[in-house]
Amino acid sequence: MEQQRTVLVTTRSFGSGDAGPAEQLRRAGLEVVHGDPDHRLPDLAEYLTRCVAWIAGVGPVTADHLAAAPGLRIVARYGVGVDAVDLAAARARGIRVTNTPGANARSVAEHTVALLLATLRHVASGDREVRAGRWPIRRGREVGALTVGLVGFGRVGEEVGGLLVCFGAEVLAHDPGREPGEIREVGVRPSTLDELLGAAEVVSLHRPPGERPLVDAGFLARLRPGAILLNTARAALVDPDAVAIALEEGRLSAYGDDVTCPAPEDRLAGAPNTVFTPHLGAATTEAIDRMGSIAAEEVLRTLRGEPALHPVTP
Repeated sequence: MEQQRTVLVTTRSFGSGDAGPAEQLRRAGLEVVHGDPDHRLPDLAEYLTRCVAWIAGVGPVTADHLAAAPGLRIVARYGVGVDAVDLAAARARGIRVTNTPGANARSVAEHTVALLLATLRHVASGDREVRAGRWPIRRGREVGALTVGLVGFGRVGEEVGGLLVCFGAEVLAHDPGREPGEIREVGVRPSTLDELLGAAEVVSLHRPPGERPLVDAGFLARLRPGAILLNTARAALVDPDAVAIALEEGRLSAYGDDVTCPAPEDRLAGAPNTVFTPHLGAATTEAIDRMGSIAAEEVLRTLRGEPALHPVTP
């Protein structure tokens, strides 16, 4: 196989559902090789020297990675977030970066609702109680009786809003990047952040992280007492110790998280009324197939000299 006909794949799930995306690349005469999902440079060096395209997972894509890949023409991010990709280095080398926006939105939204139900109806703690031979009755709430606030109203936030409206919940959303009319189209009410935090009994995070955690002691102090907090977006949005303290003091009634991996000794791991899942939001057969198909198509379009479907860099 020629040097410049290799596609490096560093995500475990690419092709694990429908094999079509990988076969699509092979039919185009490309060799598909799988490398370290954690993107450790020594483990990827051999592949980087000969690859023309990289379908990258959640690991970092640094300037050093790109420097080791002289023939690389595209980094096709398998997912939405590109905060782990050195975009400046990619631009400097003329390497296209793409992502797969919307491909996993429905799956992440459904998982967000699953975490809401798990926290609201004490599913995880109830399971542990029954296995221990106890049968406590803990009162929950119906979703339709709640006011839910969405911090961020991108593709996932919009899907979550639509699902919760179907439950009958009153849904507020804060996203300065969206027009109020767009938010109202799905039955959700646009809101300021202060209004949302003061009114919502459940707050769900659906925005990219900034330089500092959004959810800190000050943010938590503005919430309604006993609110539920959900995070299926990014771990960096949350100060884990601040959330743990709020749970311990009862100011938060529950916390559901799909993006944090607390160590057993971490304060948040021992806090009451928490539900953690290991980044399962996008881990559905349907989302995996959509992400794989889009990433493979982006690779082929780049090699054919065609415009990208979802360009992050030109």
